[in-house]
Order: sequence, then structure tokens, then C-alpha cells
Amino acid sequence: MAVDYTVIVLYLAGMLAMGWWGMRRAKSKSEFLVAGRRLGPWMYSGTMAAIVLGGASTIGGVGLGYKYGLSGAWMVFAIGLGLLALSVFFSARIARLKVYTVSEMLDLRYGGKAGVISGVVMWAYTLMLAVTSTIAYATIFDVLFDLPRTVAIVLGGAIVVAYSTLGGMWSITLTDMVQFVVKTIGVLILLLPIAVIKAGGFAEMKAQLPTEYFAPLGIGGETIFTYVLIYTFGMLIGQDIWQRVFTARTDKVAQWGGTVAGTYCLVYALAGAVIGTAAKVLYPKLPSADDAFATIVKDELPMGVRGLVLAAALAAVMSTSSGALIACATVANNDIWAKLRGVTSKSGGEEHDEVKGNRLFILLMGIATILIAIALNDVVQALTVAYNLLVGGLLVPILGGLLWRRGTVQGALAAVTVGGLSVIGLMWAYGILANEPVYYGLLASLAAYVIVSLATRPTDAAVLANWRARLAGQDTPEADVTPETVPAAATG
Repeated sequence: MAVDYTVIVLYLAGMLAMGWWGMRRAKSKSEFLVAGRRLGPWMYSGTMAAIVLGGASTIGGVGLGYKYGLSGAWMVFAIGLGLLALSVFFSARIARLKVYTVSEMLDLRYGGKAGVISGVVMWAYTLMLAVTSTIAYATIFDVLFDLPRTVAIVLGGAIVVAYSTLGGMWSITLTDMVQFVVKTIGVLILLLPIAVIKAGGFAEMKAQLPTEYFAPLGIGGETIFTYVLIYTFGMLIGQDIWQRVFTARTDKVAQWGGTVAGTYCLVYALAGAVIGTAAKVLYPKLPSADDAFATIVKDELPMGVRGLVLAAALAAVMSTSSGALIACATVANNDIWAKLRGVTSKSGGEEHDEVKGNRLFILLMGIATILIAIALNDVVQALTVAYNLLVGGLLVPILGGLLWRRGTVQGALAAVTVGGLSVIGLMWAYGILANEPVYYGLLASLAAYVIVSLATRPTDAAVLANWRARLAGQDTPEADVTPETVPAAATG
């Protein structure tokens, strides 16, 4: 294992070095939070794919393949579909808005007053997303170094907090590109063919496993519908995803680069399910389906390759964790703290101070994330609560604002409040893991939005005119970067 350990340690050291490198370039708010809005198609596609394909997509995707066969791909497939829908239908307009958060978009569309409440919901979602990603370090470092759970969480979380705090989105973008390459090589190029070969090929896998393991809908229609509702629609509105859209150099980069990333997700989904299916042939009686990834890596891969694939799993977790962390800190600082203090965005010489403020919030949110991760045990429940609140509370006012001219700020506030409270109440009644809370919560949010919007005065014409101009890319503030601050690789 010495070679494997060396690979992992070098990888972690490289992540910290990227953080230090990014710190030298994050000199303004725009550079720190959205990489100066200067990413070209290559870096944009890689970083977008990296953030959406986290530990749940890698370890969890293989686990679903182990349990259900090829239909286990549907969870990650739903993520890919959501990214494709976002990229094709919305990303160009979102990129042209030149904002930093989803709540800023809501304020711009509805004329203010919607930001703080929506910011609280988005903050809760991104915090729990960061927490669940951080908990995953315990599993990976236990496999690597047999570390206690708390030590593993602190070690993995500290590395992510360090490089994210140092360089903000520049550091995260650079590390995500490395993580994207490591995941592609480790999972798609190495683990996938080796797993299939070790299992005897597809013919042997079909002979050894029940027929339903190869049925496209074997996981169940209701489960697939829930995946689409939560993950596909969640991709359309999450701050962690939108913040990556804001990094695109142009609206075309956001549209086409995101389409490439979404297509990559579909391939990654199928690969994870195939690896899990192969693991079922090799290890038919594992105590937990989520052990399938670590088991096949430890037992079937040669030295060195094993270290690279474990680094790929670590990369998957770190990319999601860092993306959720900067999203959480951005919302906490810009949508909640600044508005509660009545602070408006400043420009010019104040920008450097804003970098310090955002850096401080990443550090604070990172420490909070690590502490909550140590105290929390049930990852699935925490993630379910986060996505239920996100979809039930924010999907309708966000998509309504983009698609329906008649929507009003009162309707948006009603949708957030009614949808969020309905989801919480229904989770209490049906159970956190039940499907009903998000179904009925979303319907309640939609009803509140439509009824209240129609019952109140239309949004002011000047607000709508400004909104349409921003969507068209007119009268938008310039990103506060200069060409000299942008690394050459970012324009690739």
C-alpha cells in the first residue's frame, strides 16, 4: 500500500498548492466568488462536471448498481438530465444576469424583498450539502489509513476549507479540473474495464445475476420519478450549480460547456451502475451496498492503480464539498448578513475588503460544516431534508420568475413560505425519507405562487424592463477583472 499512500498524499498536497496559487489571483470580489467570469469551455465543462459528480454519484452510484443493476444509474442520470436542461434552456440567460447568487436574481426579477427569505432556504441547503460531503471523508480515509471517524472528517474537511479559503473560486476551479481528470482516469478508464473483466465480461454477469439487474426500469418507476423531481429540478436552482454558471466567459460557454458536462454525467452514471453490477458478481453478500466501491478497489486493482482510483473517490467528494462550501459562504455573506446589516455592494477600492469578508465567511462556514459533520450520523436524512427544502421552497419562484411575466414578489414570498413549511410539516407527518413531502410541498408552493401573484398588483414595469435588459445582456455591470489577472488555461 506504500505506493497507494504516496499517490494520495501527493494528490492532497497538490490540492493545497492549488489553493495557494489561486490566492495570488483572487484580488477582487468577482475573481474570488466567480473566477472573474472568465472560464472558457474546457475549464467550464470540467469544473461543472466535477461539482455535480460527488461522493454520492461515485460511491453511491456504484452502490445502487450493486443493489439494482443497470437501473441503479438513474440517480446520477437524473443529475445529468438536470444539468442538460439547465444548460440548454436557462444557463445563457442566467450567465447574462451578472449576479452572484440565486437570491440576487430573485430580487432583480421581483423588485427586491424576496432575497433574505430565499437566502435562508438556500443557505440551509448548501450547508447540509457541504456537511454530507464532508462526512464522506470518514469512509474514504477509513479505507485508506484506518483513521477514526472524527480525525478523518477533520483532515479531509480542513484541506478543503484551506484551499477554498485561500483562493476562493479560482482555487476551487483549478482543483476541480485536477479532480475531473483524476475521476475520468480512475473511474472511467481504469476501474470500469477492470471491474467488467474481473467479473468475467457482460455474458458472465448476465448469467450470474437475475434478469431484473439488466432491466432499464428495474429500480422502480416511483423511485425514478422521485430522482427526477429532486435531482433533475434541484440542478436547475441550486446556488452551488448557478455559481458555476456565473463563472462562464460568455453565455455560449455556459450553454455548450454545460451540455458537454451533462452528457459526461450520463456516461458516468452508466459506468457507476456497471461497476456496481460487476461487484455484485464478485462479492454477492456484502453487508452494505455502499461498500461495493471500496471493496472492488481494494481487492481487484493493482498497486498504484488502486491509489489513483481511491484518489478519484476522494476527488469526487472534495469537488462537491468545496463547491457547496463557497456557495454556502456566498449566500450567508451576500444574501443574509449584508442585507441584515443594510450593506450594499461596493466597488473600486472597497472590493479588496469584500474579498477579505468572503474569505472569512468561507472559513467560518467551513468550521461549522466540520463540527456539524462530526455530530451528525444520518447522511441520507440530512441530504433529503436539504433537497426537499430546496425543491419545495424555491423551484416555483425561480422558474416562475424566468418563465412567467405575471409572477409577483408577493407570490414568490408565498411560494417560498408555503412550500417550505409544507415540506417540513409533511416530513414530520410522513417521515423524512418519504416521497410525499416533496410532491405535495411542490404543489402547495405552485398553488400559492399562482393564486397570490394573480391576486396582487403586477410587478412594476420599470423592474420588468430592467430584468429583460439584464436577461438580454444589456446594461450589465462589467466583471471587475483585467485580462492580466486571468491564467492562460482559463481561456481554453
